[in-house]
Amino acid sequence: MKYTYLSLLFVICLFASFSPQPDRGLRLNGTWRLVSGTTITHGVSSVTDYTKETNMIKIINDTHFAFLKHDLNPPKDSSNHFDAGGGSYTLTGNQYTEHLDYYSDRNWEAKTFTFTVSISNDTLIQQGMEKNEKENIDREIIERYVRVGK
Repeated sequence: MKYTYLSLLFVICLFASFSPQPDRGLRLNGTWRLVSGTTITHGVSSVTDYTKETNMIKIINDTHFAFLKHDLNPPKDSSNHFDAGGGSYTLTGNQYTEHLDYYSDRNWEAKTFTFTVSISNDTLIQQGMEKNEKENIDREIIERYVRVGK
């Protein structure tokens, strides 16, 4: 009888180990630091290292995102560049859509941007099109973030 229960427990554990795991989805919530960005405009790529002259973080909770960016070595006068924005977002699978409700440049407000996102370890890759007719911008962007803290 004892061996029957042990055998049954073994079989249950064996089947459980092969059963598909539930999709936990992407865990975007948290604070992310932008480390690099690539823009592709008319087939021409440009890569920016965001660890040298600027610092930008993106904060994501269950329903909203916000980003803050400033110069690491601001000039002594008042020309320090500060950038901020945010709004709501939706996430369906790996399709992340930002609805930019607030931004320091009003020409970008009320815009929607859809990205494909992936996470590997502590790195978030966000890739998609950035288009703004008022600013004459139509380009692909690929941004790489690292998670700040856990």
